[in-house]
Amino acid sequence: MGKIAETINGLQHIGLPTNDLEKTVAFYEGLGFSVALRTVNEAAGEQVAFLQLKELMIEAYQTGRAAGRAGAVDHIALDVADVDTLFVLLRDGGYELLDDAVRFLPFWARGVRFFTILGPNGEKVEFSQKL
Repeated sequence: MGKIAETINGLQHIGLPTNDLEKTVAFYEGLGFSVALRTVNEAAGEQVAFLQLKELMIEAYQTGRAAGRAGAVDHIALDVADVDTLFVLLRDGGYELLDDAVRFLPFWARGVRFFTILGPNGEKVEFSQKL
Protein backbone atom coordinates (compact mmCIF):
# COMPACT_ATOMS: atom_id res chain seq x y z
CA MET A 1 0.00 0.00 0.00
CA GLY A 2 3.02 2.31 0.20
CA LYS A 3 2.78 3.30 -3.47
CA ILE A 4 -0.85 4.30 -3.03
CA ALA A 5 -0.12 6.39 0.07
CA GLU A 6 2.71 8.16 -1.77
CA THR A 7 0.29 9.50 -4.40
CA ILE A 8 -2.19 11.06 -1.96
CA ASN A 9 -1.52 14.64 -0.84
CA GLY A 10 -4.55 15.08 1.42
CA LEU A 11 -8.25 15.83 1.39
CA GLN A 12 -9.18 17.96 -1.64
CA HIS A 13 -12.89 18.62 -1.14
CA ILE A 14 -16.16 17.28 0.21
CA GLY A 15 -19.02 17.12 -2.29
CA LEU A 16 -22.33 18.38 -0.94
CA PRO A 17 -25.48 18.12 -3.08
CA THR A 18 -28.08 20.80 -2.40
CA ASN A 19 -31.52 21.81 -3.59
CA ASP A 20 -30.75 25.51 -2.89
CA LEU A 21 -27.22 26.57 -3.78
CA GLU A 22 -27.63 30.19 -2.68
CA LYS A 23 -28.90 29.17 0.76
CA THR A 24 -26.00 26.73 1.10
CA VAL A 25 -23.44 29.37 0.06
CA ALA A 26 -24.90 31.88 2.54
CA PHE A 27 -24.83 29.30 5.35
CA TYR A 28 -21.18 28.41 4.83
CA GLU A 29 -20.18 32.04 4.30
CA GLY A 30 -21.72 32.66 7.71
CA LEU A 31 -19.33 30.06 9.11
CA GLY A 32 -16.34 31.88 7.61
CA PHE A 33 -16.03 30.11 4.26
CA SER A 34 -15.55 32.15 1.09
CA VAL A 35 -16.46 31.31 -2.48
CA ALA A 36 -13.28 30.16 -4.21
CA LEU A 37 -14.98 29.33 -7.51
CA ARG A 38 -18.43 29.42 -9.07
CA THR A 39 -18.94 27.39 -12.20
CA VAL A 40 -21.35 25.14 -14.06
CA ASN A 41 -21.06 21.41 -14.61
CA GLU A 42 -22.68 21.56 -18.03
CA ALA A 43 -22.71 17.77 -18.44
CA ALA A 44 -24.92 17.41 -15.35
CA GLY A 45 -26.72 20.76 -15.68
CA GLU A 46 -25.65 21.78 -12.18
CA GLN A 47 -24.56 25.10 -10.68
CA VAL A 48 -21.42 24.56 -8.58
CA ALA A 49 -19.78 26.61 -5.83
CA PHE A 50 -16.45 25.69 -4.22
CA LEU A 51 -16.39 27.08 -0.68
CA GLN A 52 -13.05 27.37 1.11
CA LEU A 53 -11.96 27.86 4.70
CA LYS A 54 -8.20 27.55 5.09
CA GLU A 55 -7.34 24.09 3.72
CA LEU A 56 -10.93 22.82 3.80
CA MET A 57 -12.92 22.88 0.55
CA ILE A 58 -16.61 22.07 0.05
CA GLU A 59 -18.01 21.57 -3.44
CA ALA A 60 -21.71 22.46 -3.21
CA TYR A 61 -23.75 21.67 -6.28
CA GLN A 62 -27.43 22.20 -6.96
CA THR A 63 -29.07 18.99 -8.09
CA GLY A 64 -32.73 19.34 -7.15
CA ARG A 65 -32.44 15.79 -5.80
CA ALA A 66 -30.51 16.31 -2.56
CA ALA A 67 -31.60 14.10 0.32
CA GLY A 68 -31.93 17.02 2.73
CA ARG A 69 -30.91 15.01 5.80
CA ALA A 70 -27.78 13.98 7.66
CA GLY A 71 -25.71 11.62 5.57
CA ALA A 72 -26.34 13.52 2.36
CA VAL A 73 -22.65 14.10 1.64
CA ASP A 74 -22.08 12.69 -1.85
CA HIS A 75 -18.33 12.05 -1.93
CA ILE A 76 -14.97 12.69 -0.34
CA ALA A 77 -12.26 13.82 -2.77
CA LEU A 78 -8.58 13.32 -2.12
CA ASP A 79 -6.05 15.58 -3.81
CA VAL A 80 -3.49 13.52 -5.74
CA ALA A 81 -0.28 14.28 -7.61
CA ASP A 82 -0.59 11.60 -10.31
CA VAL A 83 -4.16 10.50 -10.99
CA ASP A 84 -3.20 8.17 -13.84
CA THR A 85 -0.73 6.15 -11.76
CA LEU A 86 -3.17 5.91 -8.87
CA PHE A 87 -5.97 4.76 -11.20
CA VAL A 88 -3.83 1.82 -12.34
CA LEU A 89 -2.73 0.98 -8.78
CA LEU A 90 -6.30 0.89 -7.47
CA ARG A 91 -7.71 -0.90 -10.52
CA ASP A 92 -5.02 -3.55 -10.31
CA GLY A 93 -5.44 -3.69 -6.53
CA GLY A 94 -9.03 -4.90 -6.84
CA TYR A 95 -10.80 -1.76 -5.67
CA GLU A 96 -14.35 -1.22 -6.91
CA LEU A 97 -13.99 1.52 -9.53
CA LEU A 98 -17.05 3.59 -10.38
CA ASP A 99 -15.36 5.01 -13.48
CA ASP A 100 -13.94 3.04 -16.40
CA ALA A 101 -11.25 5.66 -16.95
CA VAL A 102 -9.91 8.90 -15.52
CA ARG A 103 -12.44 11.66 -16.28
CA PHE A 104 -12.08 15.42 -16.90
CA LEU A 105 -14.17 18.41 -15.84
CA PRO A 106 -13.41 22.01 -16.88
CA PHE A 107 -13.24 23.31 -13.29
CA TRP A 108 -10.58 25.79 -12.14
CA ALA A 109 -8.14 27.40 -14.56
CA ARG A 110 -7.07 24.27 -16.45
CA GLY A 111 -9.57 21.64 -15.32
CA VAL A 112 -9.39 18.58 -13.11
CA ARG A 113 -8.87 14.89 -13.86
CA PHE A 114 -10.46 12.42 -11.48
CA PHE A 115 -11.98 9.00 -10.86
CA THR A 116 -14.08 7.51 -8.08
CA ILE A 117 -14.10 4.25 -6.14
CA LEU A 118 -16.72 2.75 -3.84
CA GLY A 119 -15.77 2.39 -0.18
CA PRO A 120 -16.77 -0.42 2.18
CA ASN A 121 -19.83 1.45 3.47
CA GLY A 122 -21.09 2.54 0.07
CA GLU A 123 -19.30 5.90 0.28
CA LYS A 124 -17.76 7.37 -2.83
CA VAL A 125 -14.08 8.34 -2.64
CA GLU A 126 -12.82 10.54 -5.46
CA PHE A 127 -9.17 10.95 -6.39
CA SER A 128 -8.72 14.32 -8.06
CA GLN A 129 -5.81 16.14 -9.68
CA LYS A 130 -6.07 19.84 -10.49
CA LEU A 131 -4.32 20.58 -13.77
